[in-house]
Amino acid sequence: MSDLQSSVDSSKLSAAEQRLATPEGRREFIKATLSCWLGTTMEYVDFALYGLAAGLVFGDVFFPELTPAIALLSSFATYSVGFVARPIGAIFFGRLGDLKGRKFVLVTTIALMGISTTLIGLIPSYATIGIWAPLLLAVLRFMQGFGAGAELSGATVMLGEYAPPKHRGLIASIIGIGSNSGTLVASSVWLLVLMLDKEDVASWGWRIPFILSALIAIAATLIRRHVRETPVFEQEQNEVKQTRVQKTEISASQTTVTAEKTSFLARNKAFFVMLGLRIGENGPSYLAQGFVIGYVVKFLKVNQTVATSAVFVASLLGFFVIPFAGWLSDRFGRRIVYRWFCFLLMLYAVPAYMFLETRDPFIVASIIVIGMCLASLGIFGVQAAYGVELFGVRNRYSKMALAKELGGIMSGGIAPLVASALLAQYGTWWPIAIYFAAMAGIGFITTFYAPETRGRDLNAVEDAI
Repeated sequence: MSDLQSSVDSSKLSAAEQRLATPEGRREFIKATLSCWLGTTMEYVDFALYGLAAGLVFGDVFFPELTPAIALLSSFATYSVGFVARPIGAIFFGRLGDLKGRKFVLVTTIALMGISTTLIGLIPSYATIGIWAPLLLAVLRFMQGFGAGAELSGATVMLGEYAPPKHRGLIASIIGIGSNSGTLVASSVWLLVLMLDKEDVASWGWRIPFILSALIAIAATLIRRHVRETPVFEQEQNEVKQTRVQKTEISASQTTVTAEKTSFLARNKAFFVMLGLRIGENGPSYLAQGFVIGYVVKFLKVNQTVATSAVFVASLLGFFVIPFAGWLSDRFGRRIVYRWFCFLLMLYAVPAYMFLETRDPFIVASIIVIGMCLASLGIFGVQAAYGVELFGVRNRYSKMALAKELGGIMSGGIAPLVASALLAQYGTWWPIAIYFAAMAGIGFITTFYAPETRGRDLNAVEDAI
């Protein structure tokens, strides 16, 4: 696979290149890019809003009878429910995306996420309806995750399949800009909400961001309804229709031979590589932008505007960091750039939590900004194109979605919960820092088993490994 980046088959990629060569094709590309950006923005508005709310107010609103540490733990427990739903959504919608197309699924998932997020803002508090409040929160969080399980991967596949090979890393990184935009929107709205009195924030102010998120969902849904299917998927569907019987026979015979000669691990190596890469990114990411908010506000007693301001600043920087990381992967390769990001995260973990103990507003804000630039922005900008290129065209959506969501639940989904439990058990930062570095280490080690995929032919049937 060492020469994979130079092996682009122009005949296979001609559909994408020809579409971009026409005015109509360029307009389709712009619409697809805008729809993917808005959809990913919606997904990360969902999760950033929830992560900030879980760290700042949900303990008081939905778990008022618990101690601060246990209330924080309970808030992030409902946060993790969404990650449990994500692989289920990945399996369900991912298969539909491979069979019926990327567009069909992406319209459905954005609507589901938008409805769920808006309804969270309308849930009565524990003081009003008792135990039903956290139960409704968990149900809507599950619905959020069910839709999000295929949203990110679907948008990544769509944008990657639209992009020309030489600039796929840069263009696919727009997905990361969407995630960054979502975090920026969420933190901006929260900064405005926190200008209210503390009592008003807890009683009604926290609802505003969730209700306003409906505007993004509506815009993304309307645009997606008019986006054309990706050129890669259209070409594959045409080939399947033309040679359906012949391909079925060849595929069946090849599958039998492969099953006899290779192990399950060998046949699914790309899946496990994506799983490891995802753990190395997603766990540190959700500790850097989710758990740390509750940690510095509730445990270290730092003013809550310091944490939200830091998230806002990091989100602004993301508009440079994300495309720069994508460009680096186009210039030097996916594998080496990903490896360096994981290595830097491993080096970051212990000093970061050590310096948070100073409680100095500038130092605390700087630590959050650096962590997000490495874990939530830079590495994510590389992962978009890498994930698309790891898989063959026929099962790309379903395999990538499942790998990313399983990796997400094994890392980001439980990371705030595990970190909160470690904090409640030991009362200090060092176990959390070790946990952070260990997840980054999994991503680092995985890069030594991953192929270089830069410029790969996306119409190839087989996985990259």
